[in-house]
Amino acid sequence: MNRHQLSIAAVLLLALVPAQAQVRRHDPLTAKEVEDLREVAQDPAQRLKLYARYALARMTAIDQVRADSKLATAERAKQLHDLIEDLGTIVDEMDDNVEDYDKRKADLRRPLKDVIEADTALQIKLRALKEAADTTLAKEAPDFRFALENTVESVNQSAQAARETLEAQNVAFAKAKADEKAKAKEAKDKRNH
Repeated sequence: MNRHQLSIAAVLLLALVPAQAQVRRHDPLTAKEVEDLREVAQDPAQRLKLYARYALARMTAIDQVRADSKLATAERAKQLHDLIEDLGTIVDEMDDNVEDYDKRKADLRRPLKDVIEADTALQIKLRALKEAADTTLAKEAPDFRFALENTVESVNQSAQAARETLEAQNVAFAKAKADEKAKAKEAKDKRNH
Protein backbone atom coordinates (compact mmCIF):
# COMPACT_ATOMS: atom_id res chain seq x y z
CA MET A 1 0.00 0.00 0.00
CA ASN A 2 1.50 3.32 -0.99
CA ARG A 3 1.41 6.45 1.11
CA HIS A 4 -1.54 7.99 -0.77
CA GLN A 5 -3.73 4.88 -0.37
CA LEU A 6 -2.82 4.70 3.32
CA SER A 7 -3.86 8.34 3.79
CA ILE A 8 -7.21 7.74 2.10
CA ALA A 9 -7.82 4.64 4.22
CA ALA A 10 -7.03 6.61 7.39
CA VAL A 11 -9.42 9.44 6.42
CA LEU A 12 -12.20 6.96 5.67
CA LEU A 13 -11.62 5.18 8.97
CA LEU A 14 -11.75 8.47 10.88
CA ALA A 15 -14.97 9.41 9.09
CA LEU A 16 -16.61 6.17 10.22
CA VAL A 17 -15.62 6.48 13.90
CA PRO A 18 -18.00 9.36 14.74
CA ALA A 19 -20.85 7.57 12.98
CA GLN A 20 -20.26 4.47 15.12
CA ALA A 21 -20.00 6.58 18.27
CA GLN A 22 -23.39 8.10 17.54
CA VAL A 23 -25.13 4.73 17.42
CA ARG A 24 -26.80 4.48 20.81
CA ARG A 25 -29.39 2.32 22.36
CA HIS A 26 -32.68 3.96 23.25
CA ASP A 27 -33.12 5.84 26.51
CA PRO A 28 -34.51 3.40 29.11
CA LEU A 29 -36.70 6.15 30.53
CA THR A 30 -39.97 7.31 29.03
CA ALA A 31 -40.43 10.96 28.09
CA LYS A 32 -42.64 11.41 31.19
CA GLU A 33 -40.01 9.86 33.44
CA VAL A 34 -37.31 12.12 32.00
CA GLU A 35 -39.54 15.15 32.55
CA ASP A 36 -40.30 14.09 36.12
CA LEU A 37 -36.57 13.73 36.82
CA ARG A 38 -35.87 17.16 35.36
CA GLU A 39 -38.50 18.70 37.62
CA VAL A 40 -36.76 17.35 40.74
CA ALA A 41 -33.17 17.79 39.56
CA GLN A 42 -32.33 19.92 42.60
CA ASP A 43 -34.04 17.60 45.09
CA PRO A 44 -31.88 14.52 45.72
CA ALA A 45 -34.50 12.80 47.87
CA GLN A 46 -37.24 13.01 45.24
CA ARG A 47 -34.87 12.19 42.39
CA LEU A 48 -33.59 9.02 44.08
CA LYS A 49 -37.15 7.97 44.97
CA LEU A 50 -38.11 8.31 41.31
CA TYR A 51 -35.15 6.22 40.14
CA ALA A 52 -36.04 3.54 42.68
CA ARG A 53 -39.67 3.59 41.48
CA TYR A 54 -38.61 3.34 37.82
CA ALA A 55 -36.29 0.42 38.55
CA LEU A 56 -39.08 -1.43 40.36
CA ALA A 57 -41.46 -0.65 37.48
CA ARG A 58 -39.04 -2.29 35.03
CA MET A 59 -38.88 -5.35 37.27
CA THR A 60 -42.68 -5.50 37.28
CA ALA A 61 -42.64 -5.29 33.47
CA ILE A 62 -40.10 -8.15 33.38
CA ASP A 63 -42.41 -10.26 35.53
CA GLN A 64 -45.35 -9.45 33.23
CA VAL A 65 -43.40 -10.49 30.13
CA ARG A 66 -42.36 -13.72 31.86
CA ALA A 67 -45.99 -14.48 32.67
CA ASP A 68 -47.38 -13.63 29.21
CA SER A 69 -48.08 -16.99 27.62
CA LYS A 70 -49.18 -15.35 24.37
CA LEU A 71 -45.69 -14.15 23.50
CA ALA A 72 -43.62 -16.19 21.11
CA THR A 73 -40.30 -17.41 22.51
CA ALA A 74 -38.23 -15.07 20.32
CA GLU A 75 -40.36 -12.03 21.19
CA ARG A 76 -40.30 -12.85 24.91
CA ALA A 77 -36.51 -13.23 24.78
CA LYS A 78 -36.09 -9.85 23.05
CA GLN A 79 -38.44 -8.06 25.44
CA LEU A 80 -36.76 -9.64 28.48
CA HIS A 81 -33.34 -8.66 27.15
CA ASP A 82 -34.39 -5.05 26.56
CA LEU A 83 -36.18 -4.68 29.90
CA ILE A 84 -33.32 -6.26 31.84
CA GLU A 85 -30.84 -3.99 30.09
CA ASP A 86 -33.05 -0.96 30.83
CA LEU A 87 -33.26 -1.98 34.48
CA GLY A 88 -29.47 -2.18 34.71
CA THR A 89 -29.08 1.23 33.09
CA ILE A 90 -31.60 2.81 35.48
CA VAL A 91 -29.89 1.25 38.51
CA ASP A 92 -26.50 2.50 37.26
CA GLU A 93 -27.93 5.99 36.82
CA MET A 94 -29.47 5.87 40.30
CA ASP A 95 -26.11 4.80 41.71
CA ASP A 96 -24.34 7.63 39.85
CA ASN A 97 -26.82 10.10 41.37
CA VAL A 98 -26.17 8.75 44.87
CA GLU A 99 -22.44 9.19 44.33
CA ASP A 100 -22.86 12.69 42.87
CA TYR A 101 -25.18 13.94 45.62
CA ASP A 102 -22.96 12.39 48.30
CA LYS A 103 -19.96 14.30 46.92
CA ARG A 104 -22.04 17.47 47.23
CA LYS A 105 -22.66 16.59 50.90
CA ALA A 106 -26.42 16.27 50.40
CA ASP A 107 -28.33 14.56 53.22
CA LEU A 108 -29.29 11.27 51.61
CA ARG A 109 -30.18 9.28 54.72
CA ARG A 110 -33.91 9.00 53.97
CA PRO A 111 -33.72 8.43 50.20
CA LEU A 112 -30.92 5.90 50.66
CA LYS A 113 -33.32 3.77 52.68
CA ASP A 114 -35.63 3.77 49.64
CA VAL A 115 -32.72 2.89 47.35
CA ILE A 116 -31.63 0.04 49.64
CA GLU A 117 -35.21 -1.24 49.86
CA ALA A 118 -35.56 -1.17 46.06
CA ASP A 119 -32.17 -2.81 45.53
CA THR A 120 -33.06 -5.56 48.00
CA ALA A 121 -36.36 -6.24 46.24
CA LEU A 122 -34.57 -6.26 42.89
CA GLN A 123 -31.93 -8.69 44.16
CA ILE A 124 -34.66 -11.15 45.20
CA LYS A 125 -36.54 -10.83 41.90
CA LEU A 126 -33.38 -11.08 39.80
CA ARG A 127 -32.28 -14.17 41.71
CA ALA A 128 -35.64 -15.76 40.85
CA LEU A 129 -35.23 -14.71 37.20
CA LYS A 130 -31.75 -16.21 37.15
CA GLU A 131 -33.15 -19.49 38.47
CA ALA A 132 -35.95 -19.38 35.88
CA ALA A 133 -33.34 -18.86 33.16
CA ASP A 134 -32.05 -22.33 33.98
CA THR A 135 -35.50 -23.94 34.02
CA THR A 136 -38.72 -22.41 32.69
CA LEU A 137 -37.00 -19.78 30.54
CA ALA A 138 -34.21 -22.03 29.26
CA LYS A 139 -35.16 -21.39 25.60
CA GLU A 140 -35.06 -17.61 26.01
CA ALA A 141 -32.11 -17.44 28.42
CA PRO A 142 -29.27 -17.34 25.87
CA ASP A 143 -30.73 -14.09 24.52
CA PHE A 144 -30.80 -12.28 27.86
CA ARG A 145 -28.32 -14.09 30.13
CA PHE A 146 -25.48 -11.57 29.57
CA ALA A 147 -27.78 -8.61 30.24
CA LEU A 148 -29.05 -10.39 33.34
CA GLU A 149 -25.53 -10.97 34.67
CA ASN A 150 -24.67 -7.30 34.12
CA THR A 151 -27.86 -6.12 35.80
CA VAL A 152 -27.39 -8.43 38.78
CA GLU A 153 -23.89 -7.01 39.19
CA SER A 154 -25.20 -3.43 38.91
CA VAL A 155 -27.90 -4.02 41.52
CA ASN A 156 -25.47 -5.73 43.88
CA GLN A 157 -22.98 -2.87 43.55
CA SER A 158 -25.76 -0.31 44.01
CA ALA A 159 -27.00 -2.00 47.18
CA GLN A 160 -23.49 -2.21 48.62
CA ALA A 161 -22.67 1.41 47.73
CA ALA A 162 -25.98 2.66 49.14
CA ARG A 163 -25.41 0.81 52.43
CA GLU A 164 -21.86 2.14 52.71
CA THR A 165 -22.97 5.69 51.88
CA LEU A 166 -25.81 5.50 54.39
CA GLU A 167 -23.47 4.28 57.11
CA ALA A 168 -20.93 7.02 56.32
CA GLN A 169 -23.64 9.68 56.32
CA ASN A 170 -25.08 8.44 59.62
CA VAL A 171 -21.60 8.75 61.19
CA ALA A 172 -20.91 12.16 59.61
CA PHE A 173 -24.26 13.66 60.58
CA ALA A 174 -24.02 12.26 64.13
CA LYS A 175 -20.56 13.80 64.46
CA ALA A 176 -21.81 17.13 63.10
CA LYS A 177 -24.69 17.08 65.57
CA ALA A 178 -22.34 16.28 68.48
CA ASP A 179 -19.99 19.08 67.36
CA GLU A 180 -22.92 21.49 67.17
CA LYS A 181 -24.04 20.55 70.70
CA ALA A 182 -20.51 20.98 72.01
CA LYS A 183 -20.23 24.44 70.41
CA ALA A 184 -23.63 25.45 71.83
CA LYS A 185 -22.60 24.27 75.30
CA GLU A 186 -19.29 26.13 74.98
CA ALA A 187 -21.10 29.32 73.94
CA LYS A 188 -23.55 28.95 76.84
CA ASP A 189 -20.70 28.40 79.31
CA LYS A 190 -18.94 31.55 78.04
CA ARG A 191 -22.13 33.59 78.54
CA ASN A 192 -22.55 32.28 82.08
CA HIS A 193 -19.00 33.20 83.11
